[in-house]
Amino acid sequence: MALKITDECINCDVCEPECPNQAISMGESIYVIDPARCTECVGHFGEPQCVQVCPVECIPVDPVYTESADELMAKYKRLQGLAAQDKALSNSSA
Repeated sequence: MALKITDECINCDVCEPECPNQAISMGESIYVIDPARCTECVGHFGEPQCVQVCPVECIPVDPVYTESADELMAKYKRLQGLAAQDKALSNSSA
């Protein structure tokens, strides 16, 4: 499952740099999580890092985006493959 940031967010800026998948960004009024990029840190860490650092505990699981551990790992691998492709492209154009 992807995570989501609720309206209790105080825009403290600590979650965004902790996300290894760059799934967190500033929305219209609070930070938001892109469910297509959120793996709940599967493949990177044992626990979601944004949840660990959030001082107001406003990052629950989003029931709209249900995924198994295997699906999250597949998403992690896909995102890592895309990151490797982006890196190779930037290195070849340098």
